[in-house]
Amino acid sequence: MRPVRSLVTAQLLLAASCALVCAPRPADGQGGGQLPLEPLHDAGASVTAAYEGWFKNPDGSFSLLFGYLNRNVKEELDIPIGPDNDIEPGGPDQGQPTHFLPRRQWGVFTVTVPQDFGTNKLTWTLVAHGQKTSVPAHLDARWEIAPFLDIGIGNTPPLVSFEDGGPFVQGPRAISTALETTIPNPVTLNLWAADDAKTFLGGKTPDTPPVTVTWAKFRGPGAVMFSNNKPEVEKAPGKWKTPQVFSGKATTSATFSEPGDYVLRVVANDWSGDGGGGFQCCWTNAQVKVSVKPGPAGGR
Repeated sequence: MRPVRSLVTAQLLLAASCALVCAPRPADGQGGGQLPLEPLHDAGASVTAAYEGWFKNPDGSFSLLFGYLNRNVKEELDIPIGPDNDIEPGGPDQGQPTHFLPRRQWGVFTVTVPQDFGTNKLTWTLVAHGQKTSVPAHLDARWEIAPFLDIGIGNTPPLVSFEDGGPFVQGPRAISTALETTIPNPVTLNLWAADDAKTFLGGKTPDTPPVTVTWAKFRGPGAVMFSNNKPEVEKAPGKWKTPQVFSGKATTSATFSEPGDYVLRVVANDWSGDGGGGFQCCWTNAQVKVSVKPGPAGGR
C-alpha cells in the first residue's frame, strides 16, 4: 500500500525474521525466558517494552517514544511502579503505564529528555510472571522517527481535544485533563476529534470513519469498565483553528471498582491504523486523570 517503502519493508521483515530465528537466546534473563517463535499463550507470558524511536521537540528537547508487547493473548496485567516497572536513570516513575493490554501496543507514551542528552540512554525494565526484560532507549540517528507527517502521502495525525474549541493535541505527546467522580457513579468522557482524511494515492477511500478512538485503563488501583471503549466519532462541526476535512465528537463513560487515582488513555487513529501500519505515523494520544472518591459509608 506504500510502494515507495515496500522493498525496504520487505528487507526489514526478512532481517527481523532471521534475527528471531538465528539469534542466540540471552543468557542473562533479559530476553524474557521465552523463545520468539513459541506458541502464543492466553496468560502467563512476559511483557516487553518496545522502543519506537525518538523525535525532536520545538524547544530543542527530545521525546523518546515507547510502546510494549504483552505476549499474552487475553491476560491484562497490572505492574506497579517500582523494581518490576522501572525506567532508569531518573526513575522509577517516568510516566509509563502500570496496566498492560494484551498484544502489541504502539507508541503509548513519551519521555522527554534534554537537548544535551547526547549518547545517554534510558532503560525500561519490566518483570511479569517472574520474567524480566529490559529495553534501552537512545538518540541513535537510525531511530529517528517522524510521527507528525507521513511524507509519502502528506498524512498527519488526528487532532484531539477534550473541549470544543479548547486546547488540542496532535501526535503521540499526550495532553491531559482532570475529572472527579464518586463510586458508584460513572464519569462521562467527551472527546472532539478532527482529521485530514488522507489515504493512499490512488487508493479507495475506506468505509470506516476517518478517525476511530479507543479508551483503556493506563494506571489505577482497580478495574475500569467503559460503557463503550470504542465509541463512534460522530460527524459534527468543531471549533478548530484551521479547516478540517473531518470533524466529530465521541462520548462514552467509565465506572471504577474502587476509589483512588486513575489515568485513562485514549488513542485516536486515522486510516493509517495502529502504529501507522508500523511506520510510526499517524495517531494521537491523550489522557484523562480521574480522582475517584469512596461512596456513602466508604462503600464501593
